[in-house]
Amino acid sequence: MGKIFVDACLGKETPYTPVWMMRQAGRYLPEYREVRSQAGNFLNLCHDPKRACEVTLQPVDILDVDAAILFSDILVVPNEMGMKLDFVTGEGPVFESPIKTQEDLDALIGGNEAADKLTYVYETIKLIKEQLAEDKALIGFTGAPWTLATYMIEGQGTKTYNICKKMMYSDPELLHRILAKVTEVVKFYMEKQIQAGIDVVQIFDSWAAAIEPAKYDEFSWQYMVQIADYLKAKYPHIPIIMFPKGVPAFLDNVYGNFDVFGVDWSTPMALAKEKLGKKYVLQGNMEPCRLYSQEATKECVEALADTMKEGRHIFNLGHGILPDVPVENAKYFVNLCQETSRRK
Repeated sequence: MGKIFVDACLGKETPYTPVWMMRQAGRYLPEYREVRSQAGNFLNLCHDPKRACEVTLQPVDILDVDAAILFSDILVVPNEMGMKLDFVTGEGPVFESPIKTQEDLDALIGGNEAADKLTYVYETIKLIKEQLAEDKALIGFTGAPWTLATYMIEGQGTKTYNICKKMMYSDPELLHRILAKVTEVVKFYMEKQIQAGIDVVQIFDSWAAAIEPAKYDEFSWQYMVQIADYLKAKYPHIPIIMFPKGVPAFLDNVYGNFDVFGVDWSTPMALAKEKLGKKYVLQGNMEPCRLYSQEATKECVEALADTMKEGRHIFNLGHGILPDVPVENAKYFVNLCQETSRRK
């Protein structure tokens, strides 16, 4: 079950600091691109447990990281709630009929019924656990309700979030009902991932920075905390990682029953340590573009090790790895983190 990684997430003393990489089943790996081409399209790959298992394990075998992250996509949740999803070349994910009204929301499947439809995810987890080495952990994940809701309301990715934010300020009750319905599905979804065999839960709020700090708790964080509370009450041994991207102004207001706080690259690790280091294990926060240069990678890893030498830390990037990063540089990062942590 990857005991060292799990223990590190729970704040226990470990012989070295573990390392893993966000978006492991990387667009940067030629092996991944080969499997993706066989699947036909991205959604087919998510729905194929055998191939999803294969691309989950590829970076563990190639990079020797301490944890695998399940290959899937956050948008399988609204897809199985009844929203037709396509991944359009050049545009990314697109929902055919975004949520505009209460009637649109009422038409969606909720709760355990929607979570039950994600059987291909649970089958993938079981296959991975059969093949994953005992000393490696498996991280399951979900998008935070706010991040999922942005796609469900906007219909696709956005740089302005104006449709969501119009709803936030002009019809907040509807937005809260959307968030509440998504939250209930996610609770059961993550519980079923745990039952299928994952060792660690991570909740990504990729679009956290779209919300002004004064509104962040109301429209995002409180829903993430509800999910963590539900899981911790039933599975206290499973570590929970919270990762809200781009919210350094919110650090003073972080609360909740979880174990690890993911620090994105825009938040100084020293600041996160000062604000949160006594309460939570910290994860991150190297700027992913540093991977284009081994010199820049070394500079950051050594600085992180120095900052966290008296703190609890898991090496990781401060967001997802980019598709054109040289594989040898990703290997260099992992090896350097491992060497550095063992010297501490």
